[in-house]
Amino acid sequence: MSAPAPGTQEWLDLVIEDVAEPDLPIVDPHHHLWPAGGALPYGLAELHADTGDGHRVEQTVFVECHAAYRADGDPELAPVGETEFVAGEAMRDPAHLISGIVAHADLRSPRLDEVLDAHEAAGQGLFRGIRHALSHAHHPEVLMIPGRAGADLYLEPAFRAGVARLGERGLTYDTWHYHYQNRELLELARAVPGTTIVFDHFGTPLGVGPYAAQREEIFEQWKLDIAAIASCDNVVAKLGGLAMPDNGFGWNTADRPPTSDEFVAAQSRYYLHAIECFGPERCMLESNFPVDRFSLSYRTVWNAFKKLTVGFTADERTAMFSGTARRVYRLA
Repeated sequence: MSAPAPGTQEWLDLVIEDVAEPDLPIVDPHHHLWPAGGALPYGLAELHADTGDGHRVEQTVFVECHAAYRADGDPELAPVGETEFVAGEAMRDPAHLISGIVAHADLRSPRLDEVLDAHEAAGQGLFRGIRHALSHAHHPEVLMIPGRAGADLYLEPAFRAGVARLGERGLTYDTWHYHYQNRELLELARAVPGTTIVFDHFGTPLGVGPYAAQREEIFEQWKLDIAAIASCDNVVAKLGGLAMPDNGFGWNTADRPPTSDEFVAAQSRYYLHAIECFGPERCMLESNFPVDRFSLSYRTVWNAFKKLTVGFTADERTAMFSGTARRVYRLA
């Protein structure tokens, strides 16, 4: 019999741990969802299978992933189809698990307010912000999920005006980018102090292709960049997403997924440095599922987060596991 393929349920089931601290409330502020036939087989049923696997996940936030865009009509409003889809799934869910939606819009658009109004209407009370990612891949050929943003997006006056407009409307700005763009985010955050910026996935320190041999050099610069970004009071950190294949830990091609202890051994230095710089009240732990599911199970990743944070106070852990997400995304 051949070994199960990495990322499959059979492969994930090779490592099944007891649930650590099952009564600790969790808000998962970063996951995706696709309709049948979408980029990944991950709908409401799969989300519930993961969130219901032993941890006390009380609420989640959906983050844009180019799902269910409108196929015809006004292209400016195409991303509103994603908000309609997710809000519909949230409303038909008796558990009302999905409590917020971070959608997509082109923040450079002169019609931005019209698009935001459309998201607001489609979101049925769940629309919370926009992610127009900065991610610009220098070597897309080596990445599983290459970012397609144009170079120097952060410098465009129309883009900065759009980010500022989100703050004026009480909406958040999420971004995903790569480690070599951390200084871009720093400059952007300083330029739009009135907008709450959610810094996704640690700035994605890459570890594949030409970056594979540079992990320590990248980490040392990353530490400096994180401390600088944290000096901007309008930035909050979303901690997770380091198990994406492009981070280069290799779990997505291993014979079995990592245990939570192995996860902690490999990644704790990133988490602990970010928490030290931002403070627990500006950090929220995230699953980034199903993308990180290529590497490990939902149960394992939250076990790892609980082990990573055992040295913090009860109030600090509450902030990181639920409180910061509830405050930043205004979850009821």
